[in-house]
Amino acid sequence: MARYLFTTWEGGGHVQPMLLVARDLAARGHAVLVLSDPCNAPDATALDVPFCAWTTAPFQTGKTSDDDRLKDHEADNPLAVIQRLLDRVMAGPALAYAHDTLAAIDAFAPDVVVSQELLLGPMAAAEAKSLPLALLAANIWSLPTLAGAPPFGAGMLPAANDGERAMHAMVGQMSRTFFQAGLPDLNAARAALGLPALADLFEQLDVAKAILLATSKAFDFAPEPLPAPFVHVGPYLADPAWARPFAPPPGEAPLVVVSFSSLYQAQEQTLRAIIAALGQLPVRGVVTTGPAIDPAQFDAPANVAVVASASHGALLKDAALFVTHAGHGSALRPLMAGVPLLCLPMGRDQHDNAARIAHRGAGLTLPADASTEVIAAAMRRLLDEPAFRAAAETLGAAIRADEAARDAALVLERLAAR
Repeated sequence: MARYLFTTWEGGGHVQPMLLVARDLAARGHAVLVLSDPCNAPDATALDVPFCAWTTAPFQTGKTSDDDRLKDHEADNPLAVIQRLLDRVMAGPALAYAHDTLAAIDAFAPDVVVSQELLLGPMAAAEAKSLPLALLAANIWSLPTLAGAPPFGAGMLPAANDGERAMHAMVGQMSRTFFQAGLPDLNAARAALGLPALADLFEQLDVAKAILLATSKAFDFAPEPLPAPFVHVGPYLADPAWARPFAPPPGEAPLVVVSFSSLYQAQEQTLRAIIAALGQLPVRGVVTTGPAIDPAQFDAPANVAVVASASHGALLKDAALFVTHAGHGSALRPLMAGVPLLCLPMGRDQHDNAARIAHRGAGLTLPADASTEVIAAAMRRLLDEPAFRAAAETLGAAIRADEAARDAALVLERLAAR
């Protein structure tokens, strides 16, 4: 039996996959402990995963828009988004995250530390204790350190020629340079831990013996085979603990499910346009707002139900279309059910996920500020043209095969054995 300490933060869709990996390890007889924000304790309890909350590091006790500390929707350019990540998650609180991680290491005595890829503090803590470190990314890789992958954030397709490869390299290097603004804070944390200074912020990731991409190889644009220490381990997806059973409106009309993030991204106006578009079509609509937004603030036509949560796993069995911001889980789960998507990405990894869907013919992409009429027209196409569903079924079958072969627990067991 080995002992695994997992560290993550309330950043939305990456929490549940980490909990599922921890549950798999526990089912194989290992001891696990997840260190995260207090608001994630119910999700851990639902999966019977031992949990400990951050105390010194920043943490959230709730999941509403007021609780969100990143507030990246307020940033008006990519550099400002990166600066918020550095100041509020990656580098600014690195020492606080490290102190909490060190306390958990002393109390739990793990053999391996597994960290979410943005938490530099726990990585430094593992290094200070000379413990094997793995990173677990529950999405496509988001940092400019994976050669051969399209730059993150803008929805770029794989490079098709030397000119595009050169452009990708330039964008990647620019992004890498932007992140160096966090290096002084990270090095200050490392000095307090008795560690030497780094010349590049991303050298902290070099401590990791394995970087697990908990996404589908069939969905990703990453190079194949992946360079070490990267490895695809398959998607880990499930309904969160706060999802509730919900019966869609009665009738035989096509069912359209709408989901726009468990985090706040100022998505109210986009949701209103989508709800109005559903009202123009002969469909049944179910709109889930998640914990960040009160569904009572939306006026809905008779054929549309707006609720805080519903089991997407249950709704997708009958869905004809899924409308989403295209977060990782919200992109893959409909595909795995063979359901085409209408994507209106708002930032983060969403443009990249939407590009992967549209490139495979499994959906369409619109800007988040698209009008009601444009959204309704896109919905009609997706419902009327069978090629979209056929492409979603093909891609979904490949993703399901990757899910069936998922092996994060095995990779982590090998790391402990080494």
